[in-house]
Amino acid sequence: MALPSLEHTAIPGLLIIRMPVHGDSRGWFKENWQRAKMTELGLPDFGPVQNNISFNAVKGATRGIHAEPWDKLVSVATGRVFGAWVDLREGETYGATVTVEIDPAVTVYVPRGVGNSYQALEDGTAYSYLVNDHWRPGITYPALDLADPDAAIDWPIPLDEAEVSEKDRTNPRLSEVTPFAPRRPLILGASGQLGRALRDALPGAVALGRDGLDIGNSLALDAYDWSQHDVVINAAAMTAVDAAETGDGRRLAWAINAHAPAHLARLAVEHRFTLVHYSSDYVFDGREEVHDEEELFSPLGVYGQSKAAGDLAVSVAPRHYIIRTSWVIGEGKNFIATMTQLAQAGVSPSVVDDQIGCLTYTSDLADATVRLIDHNAPFGTYNVTSGGEPKSWAQIAQDVFEAQGRDRNDVTGVSTAEYSAGKVVSPRPAHSTLSLTKWRRLDSQ
Repeated sequence: MALPSLEHTAIPGLLIIRMPVHGDSRGWFKENWQRAKMTELGLPDFGPVQNNISFNAVKGATRGIHAEPWDKLVSVATGRVFGAWVDLREGETYGATVTVEIDPAVTVYVPRGVGNSYQALEDGTAYSYLVNDHWRPGITYPALDLADPDAAIDWPIPLDEAEVSEKDRTNPRLSEVTPFAPRRPLILGASGQLGRALRDALPGAVALGRDGLDIGNSLALDAYDWSQHDVVINAAAMTAVDAAETGDGRRLAWAINAHAPAHLARLAVEHRFTLVHYSSDYVFDGREEVHDEEELFSPLGVYGQSKAAGDLAVSVAPRHYIIRTSWVIGEGKNFIATMTQLAQAGVSPSVVDDQIGCLTYTSDLADATVRLIDHNAPFGTYNVTSGGEPKSWAQIAQDVFEAQGRDRNDVTGVSTAEYSAGKVVSPRPAHSTLSLTKWRRLDSQ
């Protein structure tokens, strides 16, 4: 049995699919949209929600050029059309044109923002298209003059002889069109240490702190317009691990670290965006010296439990990246800054020496996030930390003291039990080192 084939075009993302059509004396049959076969072929899993049919009574009926804010899969049920597409998206290929004749054996995938048009080549042509968003009143989008000289579409039937609506005859020229703006990534929790690093790494992103969108408010999440984003980066978290062991802290940890990611995962399914979420070494009990992505969760305290629940919820979203990290250091108050101040002030602190792990600078974490998104890495979980050998907190503090001209011995190592005596603290994993094998394999490609 013949298989469909896929052709790339001069317009990025515009794909031509040659379809097997099975015919006999009764007529013909084809699989117009078969998800498993199409995605295996390389077609995006674009999630169609509506099927429309445009019936063209007479040869020469011409429609377009419209750059609608959804992806579509176009074909014909009867007859033939001359299809023409013009890239109206911002970018280097703005104005690029592709044409092809569509009969029952040809299907074309059209990404959002690419101007779509066609001309019926036979009477009684039924033009069919699947779209992945519902039409609603008030939607505006770019349109282009069918006769634009820069697009230079060679219509088989001259436009002055064709059936064209008055509206389509008055569309603007290419030089007058406002290009279709791409979706921008959305950073949630943008006022935190990681959020600030992400804003630097993604200057074109929409960045919202809690005042802009409180992810703990389910009504606010449901009311937000997610259609403008194809990537949502959740950098919001309740990270006060000791406070999480208190009554109010427990509720807040579960609200922000578990319930909110679950809500975002549901929205990611509904609105088909990629969800990026950050995990923690605290989802493990630390009995293994090195933790890989496949290790089962075994959190010790409330913070780790809430983070593990959030990870499980996010993993349900078809398009997700869970970035697991440890010992995050960012702009502002952090362990390195605190040790530097103590060294400069002449203080000789006691620091825990039986917790082992690796620091992660927020700039490295943000760069890794961009790497995953920009290179369309396989969805799933990735461990990401900064470089260097695993060390205890005490050893890291000694490194800081040495860099400040102090004696390493001015830092005294103490056990977690000694340090925690008489305090309300969350249990910590003894070993927080994350395996970077998966990440390094991807990063080397």
